[in-house]
Amino acid sequence: MDHAQAPFLQALADYHGRGRLPFTPPGHKQARGAGPFVRQGLGDAVFLADVLASGGLDDRRARGRVRERAEALMADAVHAEHTFFTTCGSSLSVKAAMLAVAGPHEEVLVGRDAHKSVVSGLILAGIRPVWVDPQWDAARHLAHPPSAEAFEEAFRAHPGARGALVTSPTPYGSCADLAGIAEVCHRRSLPLVVDEAWGAHLPFHPGLPTWAMDAGADVCVTSIHKMGSGLEQGSVFHLQGDLIEAAALASRADLLGTTSPSVLILAGIDGWRRQMALHGRELLGDALELAAAVRADIELIDGLHVYDRADCTGPGLAADLDPLPVLIDVAALGTTGYRAADWLREHHRIDLHLADHRRISAQLTHADDGRTTAALLAALGELAHRAGELRPAPRVLVPAPEELRLEQVCLPREAYFGPVEDVPLDRAAGRVAAEMLTPYPPGIPATLPGELLTAPVLDYLRSGVEAGMHLPDAVDPALRTVRVRKGTDRRSTPGGSGLQG
Repeated sequence: MDHAQAPFLQALADYHGRGRLPFTPPGHKQARGAGPFVRQGLGDAVFLADVLASGGLDDRRARGRVRERAEALMADAVHAEHTFFTTCGSSLSVKAAMLAVAGPHEEVLVGRDAHKSVVSGLILAGIRPVWVDPQWDAARHLAHPPSAEAFEEAFRAHPGARGALVTSPTPYGSCADLAGIAEVCHRRSLPLVVDEAWGAHLPFHPGLPTWAMDAGADVCVTSIHKMGSGLEQGSVFHLQGDLIEAAALASRADLLGTTSPSVLILAGIDGWRRQMALHGRELLGDALELAAAVRADIELIDGLHVYDRADCTGPGLAADLDPLPVLIDVAALGTTGYRAADWLREHHRIDLHLADHRRISAQLTHADDGRTTAALLAALGELAHRAGELRPAPRVLVPAPEELRLEQVCLPREAYFGPVEDVPLDRAAGRVAAEMLTPYPPGIPATLPGELLTAPVLDYLRSGVEAGMHLPDAVDPALRTVRVRKGTDRRSTPGGSGLQG
């Protein structure tokens, strides 16, 4: 295929070159109807690219095959058999994949370090999760993806499970043994879904961790906007093999997705594929060299430690590490990642990818260069020099690994949609959660509907909020109260959990 082509971008150029006059949505009619204040703030280019997909960019029967051709080019670029675009983010893509694997009350093996969008899919579909514990680094309070052996044990205990889902890379950059997990699934003729939202760049450089399709996954979900050049909400999901029917996967996506896809976002996906197919190896090679230099320079700053392969990979840890998320431990500064991130934003206008009780993460991509990283290094140097201003930091009470395991006593769907009540935090232990409580970012629920709440996990969340943790999906983000299931019904559902600290 000719990867210099970009069907969406070329169709947009043709649309404007022909001077088409829309009597269709969107109602701004190529910016003419937008308010002057909005046009000044967003620029007319945004509105000019905001065209009706069918009956505008393409004809009403999509005979120009714009989307079909763009998806085929993406599949070819990454060696997948089928690729699907969505403008609803990977949150939709992963739900569509799950619904293609299992239905109500059927079991799916899921790594407990899954993103909240996976839990949302469980709630919507009524799927029965069998939680597979991550590999927990107790010294660093960091979870890595579950091992292939853990999935093997889970399948033995739940032979009726319909497939498995694992997150790799994690938001912290650690990667699963995808080939090993795929082999465990395929020995049983069952599909593996990989939430690879943080791995859009992986197919395009051999120095990066193996991406999901090359490792044997059946479905791979990727966010183009996270590590790629696409716009927010741009996502693709890829399919190979015959364990999941392409038509069924497309139908599940259609069930959940919008009927008004943003051409602006679709064109961003298309343009990213073209950029990577033509120049990805060079761009990512430069990014890897830059990341190596930045990592070495940060390691020289007193009080800061950059996690590398020695910290994150090996027996009981991750199988590989993506070096572009630069994960920095600030514990030696006597402060928290929350305070460090807030200080960097306030004093240096630097926004970081994530922060937790002891770490910050600076996400590098092919878009960074010596100018951006010099600003980062200067800011981190001053952070270390002025760390005394950030002490004493509130202590976050991170439980031991065994205390992080919460018992799933009913389906997430049953707890979420059943009768609920809000109780004071100090009375929530022993009750069944009816909401997700998710430190964000990275968006991995600490508790989710149907799990039995315990004092150690509630203390972790309470102390985390006091230290600066953000819980955007809680009914009460301040955590004065917790939403729980009414009554004391605790019908047992097998499966434990382990979660990100």
